[in-house]
Amino acid sequence: MKRGKKRSQTDLDFARLNIGNSWLERGRNGKGKNSHTCSRNSGRTSRYRAGSPQTEEESTGGGSKSQPAVCQIVGYKNSGKTTLICDLIPLLQRHGCTVAVIKHDAHDYDMDHPGTDTWQQRQAGASAIAITSGRKTSVIEERSSSLAELILAFSSYDYVLVEGFKHEAYPKIVLVHNEEDLSLLKNAQNKVAAALWEEMKDKMRIEPGIRQFSINDSAAIADFLWQQRTYFQNFNI
Repeated sequence: MKRGKKRSQTDLDFARLNIGNSWLERGRNGKGKNSHTCSRNSGRTSRYRAGSPQTEEESTGGGSKSQPAVCQIVGYKNSGKTTLICDLIPLLQRHGCTVAVIKHDAHDYDMDHPGTDTWQQRQAGASAIAITSGRKTSVIEERSSSLAELILAFSSYDYVLVEGFKHEAYPKIVLVHNEEDLSLLKNAQNKVAAALWEEMKDKMRIEPGIRQFSINDSAAIADFLWQQRTYFQNFNI
């Protein structure tokens, strides 16, 4: 009997991501989407290139069922990224949306604790572990992951809010806390909005096509993400 062809690394990567996606799906507490509020748009798929978000009529005109709405929240240290994301999550959930978060950490981290079974298994040399219960699932792999891989693994969610990854090409809301942050606002790729701290409101001019918000007005930012959800879902990088 002839052996089948050896699977390529790409095939293995996609298989691993598909398995991970099923774990993540089971970890959503069994809750489905509210089809009357945050359902994915049906019909023909439309792709938007880099540029300004669409009007409300354009943004709801067509979409893809397979992609979440992705928005990066970027800014330097202590600019309020985590606080803003934590404010946005329940505001988007009021529309019946599920929200996933991806965070970039420039330093090494460990979310497992010494002495646990999974920690011992990692110490023994396991390259990946998964632990699941009736309520949640955790997966830890001893490797780095690209943002594209992580978004693919979260493709069943309505929104993916990304904290950091400044040099990636997804649409961005740039947080401006002080004058040092102006360089980030100037150079950030595919920025669609700026969230300004109070002391910066009178010290800068936002270029045309970029929405401006107060850092404290999370309700307005959430409304922007909701109204432009198809733009964020179908942005073509």
